[in-house]
Amino acid sequence: MLTTVKKLSSIYMRLVLPSPSSSTFLSFGSSISVFTPPRGTQFLRLNFRFRTMASHVVGYPRMGPKRELKFALESFWDGKSNSEDLEKVAADLRSSIWKQMADAGIKYIPSNTFSYYDQVLDTTAMLGAVPPRYGWNGGEIGFDVYFPMARGNASVPAMEMTKWFDTNYHYIVPELGPDVKFSYASHKAVSEYKEAKSLGIDTVPVLVGPVSFLLLSKAAKGVEKSFPLLSLIEKILPVYKEVIAELKAAGASWIQFDEPTLVKDLDSHQLQAFSHAYSELESSLSGLNVLIETYFADVPAEAFKTVTSLKCVTALGFDLVRGSKNLDLIKSGFPSEKYLFAGVVDGRNIWANDLASSLSTLQALENLVGKDKLVVSTSCSLLHTAVDLVNETKLDEEIKSWLAFAAQKLVEVNALAKALAGQKDEAVFSANAAARTSRKSSPRVTNGAVQKAAAALKGSDHRRATTVSARLEAQQKKLSLPALPTTTIGSFPQTLELRKARREYKANKISEEDYVKYITEEISKVVKLQEDLDIDVLVHGEPERNDMVEYFGEQLSGFAFTANGWVQSYGSRCVKPPIIYGDVSRPKPMTVFWSSRAQSMSKRPMKGMLTGPVTILNWSFVRDDQPRFETCYQIALAIRDEVEDLEKAGINVIQIDEAALREGLPLRKSEEAFYLNWAVHSFRITNCGVQDTTQIHTHMCYSNFNDIIHSIIDMDADVITIENSRSDEKLLSVFREGVKYGAGIGPGVYDIHSPRIPSTEEIADRISKMLAVLDTNILWVNPDCGLKTRKYTEVKPALSNMVTAAKLLRDQLASTK
Repeated sequence: MLTTVKKLSSIYMRLVLPSPSSSTFLSFGSSISVFTPPRGTQFLRLNFRFRTMASHVVGYPRMGPKRELKFALESFWDGKSNSEDLEKVAADLRSSIWKQMADAGIKYIPSNTFSYYDQVLDTTAMLGAVPPRYGWNGGEIGFDVYFPMARGNASVPAMEMTKWFDTNYHYIVPELGPDVKFSYASHKAVSEYKEAKSLGIDTVPVLVGPVSFLLLSKAAKGVEKSFPLLSLIEKILPVYKEVIAELKAAGASWIQFDEPTLVKDLDSHQLQAFSHAYSELESSLSGLNVLIETYFADVPAEAFKTVTSLKCVTALGFDLVRGSKNLDLIKSGFPSEKYLFAGVVDGRNIWANDLASSLSTLQALENLVGKDKLVVSTSCSLLHTAVDLVNETKLDEEIKSWLAFAAQKLVEVNALAKALAGQKDEAVFSANAAARTSRKSSPRVTNGAVQKAAAALKGSDHRRATTVSARLEAQQKKLSLPALPTTTIGSFPQTLELRKARREYKANKISEEDYVKYITEEISKVVKLQEDLDIDVLVHGEPERNDMVEYFGEQLSGFAFTANGWVQSYGSRCVKPPIIYGDVSRPKPMTVFWSSRAQSMSKRPMKGMLTGPVTILNWSFVRDDQPRFETCYQIALAIRDEVEDLEKAGINVIQIDEAALREGLPLRKSEEAFYLNWAVHSFRITNCGVQDTTQIHTHMCYSNFNDIIHSIIDMDADVITIENSRSDEKLLSVFREGVKYGAGIGPGVYDIHSPRIPSTEEIADRISKMLAVLDTNILWVNPDCGLKTRKYTEVKPALSNMVTAAKLLRDQLASTK
C-alpha cells in the first residue's frame, strides 16, 4: 500500500492542490477515494494529511526583464502605437509574471500590483478622485485621464510626484479635499484577478489600504493645509466595499491591503483610523481571508497592538529585514488565530539571502505562532530589485554568485518554505552557504588603505573655513553674475543618436577618437544653445553619461554593473543601480577632461557636474556587510579627490548633486538625527578644502524638504537648486514661516517631468512668489531637475521662456530701485 501511495503522490500534487499555484508536502494517511474533476475524467483522489509549504510575494517588478513596458508606454505617449498595443504588452507581462511565480511554487501570488504608472495613482483612479482640471466627467477612467494626471499635458500640469517612503520609487500624490466626490471609477483590481483566474492561477488581489491612501495624500490646491485627510475615510470606504464585493463575486478567497504607513510614527488619532476603517469593512470582508502588509521598517509597539487587534484581519505581514524590532514584537505576543507572513527575503537589495539564518528565524517563529500559521514572504515588493539574474551574461561570475534578483528571490522564498515543511534541498542550501563564504573571504572586497582613511574622518566635521556670506561675496567678484542668475541642473536631452554612439563605443564598434569627437561636438551644440538663450551659468549637458550614478560607479573601485538590472523609478523611467560590493576609491579623475573641454568653449562659468556620496549610496545596491555610513564616507573621499582636481583645472563652479539626501531619511523620528549627521557630514567632506572663490552647488529633487531644512542649511553649500514646481511651492512655506537662509537657492520654476511648456508669464509668476519670501541676491532661476528625459522641441522654448521671465523680473527690480 505504501508503494502505491508513493507512486500516486505526484498525481495528487498536480490535481488537488489548494490552488493551482500551491506546493505541498505530504504526510501519509489511510484512505483512498474517487473524485471527478470538472472535465469529467475520473482519477484516484488520495485524502492525505498535508502541510502546505506556504509562500508569498508582496509584489513583483512590472517593467519586464528587458523593459518591455517602458518601451510600450513611450511608444504610446509618442503616438507611435495605440492603446490596444500597450494593453497587449501589459497583458503578456502580467501573464508571464503570474506563471513565473506559480512555476516557482509561490502559493499566495499577488495581482493588481502591475501598474501602467504607479499603484497609488491606480487607487486614485479606483476611487474616482480626479482633480477637476483633468475634465473627467464620470465613467471608467481611461488612459486619456490617467496619464495626464501623472504627466500633465499641453493645457494642465501633472499632479505632484514624491518618493515612496525611503526608496527611489516615486508615487503620484492624491489631491483631496472636502468637496471630492468619490466613486468606483476603475475596475482594474477585479479585471486583473479575473485575468489571472482565466489562466488557471488564483491570486491574492492587492489594494493600497484606505488609511495609508489618505495618509499619503495631500490637501488639494485651495484647501486649507490643515484639512484632516482622515475625515474622508467615511467617503472612500463605500468604494472599497464595492471593490471587495466584486472580488468576492469573482471568486477571490484572499485580499491583501498594503498599509505601509503603519511603520511610521503615528499618533493615537491616526491609529484609531485603522481600527475604525477595518471595523467598518468587517461585514464586507466576511468570508475573505484578509492580509495586511507592512514593510520598510519595524512597526511601532502601539501600531503593532492596533493592527493585531483588528478582528476582520486573518494575516499580518512584517518586514523582518529592515524591521529589526518586529521579531521582538512578535515574540512579545502574536495573536494565535492569525497567520504571520514573515518577510525574511530582502525585497530592497540584491544580495543572496542567508538561507541558513533565515531558516533559523522561521523555525523560531514557527514555535511562536504555530506550524500552520507561518508563511514565508518577501520583506516588501520585489519592485525595488532588478528582475532576473539570468539576463546578466557578462557579469563577473564570482560577484554574480553572491546575488539574487527578483526571479531568484522567488526561488529563495520557495526553498525556505520547503525547508520549513521538512523538504530541505541540501544542494540549494550548500550552494548558498558556499557563495556567502566566498563573498566574506574575497580579497576584492577589502582595501585596508581605504578603510583607514575613512575611519580617520570621524574626528572632524570638515567645514569650510569661512561663512557662506563671505564666500558668496568673493564668488560674485569673480563670476560677475546678474541678479536672478539663470542655470540648468546639468543634463540636456539624451537623443537616440547619442545613446547609440555610447553603445557603439562600449561595444568597440567605433574608436575612442571618433567617440571623443562625437561627444565634443554634442557638448559644443549644448554650449552654443545655452549662450544663444543667454543662460548665465552653463552646463556641458552630460552627453557622455548614461546615468548620474552609474557613470561615476563605472570609474570607481568596489562597484559592479549589470546589463539588464533595471529598476523602475517612476512611470517609464528606469534606473540601473550599480552594485557596491567592496571598499570604494577613485583610481583616476572622472570628469575633469570633459569639464575642461566644455569650459574652453565659453567665457561664461561652466559647472563641473558630480554626483554626491549620499546619492551614489542611496541609488546603488549597497553592500550589507558594513554600516551604510562607512561606505558613504569612502565615496565622499573619492568625490573629494575629484572636486580638488576640477578646481585645479580652473573650474570655478562645481555642482555636487545630492538628489537622494531626503530619500535616505529613516521612517522613524528617533533614527533621523543619526542619519542626517553622517549624510550631511559626507557632503561637507567632498568640498571642505576648496577656495572661497570656488562656488559649490548642490541639487535635490522630488521630496518633502521642509522638515530637514536645517540639515540642508548645515550642508553649507553656496547654492542649492531644489524641486518646487510640482508641489505648489510647498518648499517656500518654510521660508514664510521664518527660516533664515543665507546661501543661494534656486527653487525650480518649472516641471521637467511633464512634456508641457510653461509660458513666460507662468514662470514670472513663480519667480515673484519666490521673491516674496527670499532675498533677491540669493535667488537663482532654474528648472526643477535635469533635462535628459525631455526633447529639444520642449527644452528650447521652455528655457527661452525661463530666461525671458528672469530678465523681466530683473527689469522690474531695477526700476523699483
